[in-house]
Amino acid sequence: MAKEGNVLLGILAIILGILVLIFPLFSVFTVSILAGLSILFLGIWLLIQSFAVWESNKGVSIAYLILGILGIIVGIGLFGNIVAFSFLVSFWLYLAGFFLIFSAIMSLFAKEGTAGKGSGIVGVILGILYIVLAAYAWNPYYLAILIAVWLIVDGIALFFINPSEIVKMEN
Repeated sequence: MAKEGNVLLGILAIILGILVLIFPLFSVFTVSILAGLSILFLGIWLLIQSFAVWESNKGVSIAYLILGILGIIVGIGLFGNIVAFSFLVSFWLYLAGFFLIFSAIMSLFAKEGTAGKGSGIVGVILGILYIVLAAYAWNPYYLAILIAVWLIVDGIALFFINPSEIVKMEN
């Protein structure tokens, strides 16, 4: 069973998921503002880093400068722009789906045994699911539903799963 802190986080995630279902456009707008701000701050940090490492490595400094400028532009473009945020999420899901399918097909041919074939088949199914979800994520209403379902499922999972125990089991 989960710890008390995880139960509280689970309850908060479920409440947040329900709020996203009730106010879908406002929720996507809020997430786009948060994403825009975080990418904007990342761009500013990279821009500052480009000047900080100029003396030691000019190539890295130029890379930081370019990434910082791109981060600032993307952050400003995402800030409160629901359509741009929906496009970015959809593009990311398409990309992840294609990579999942590609790696799963490679797994089917490279691995031997039932477990290797099974993981390849599961990867193909998940990749197709990602692509289907990406087709719906273009619409901000469906994107809000996807976010809400994810929050509710994750909140319910936090009632039963203790993430710190999973980390201990892996080590």
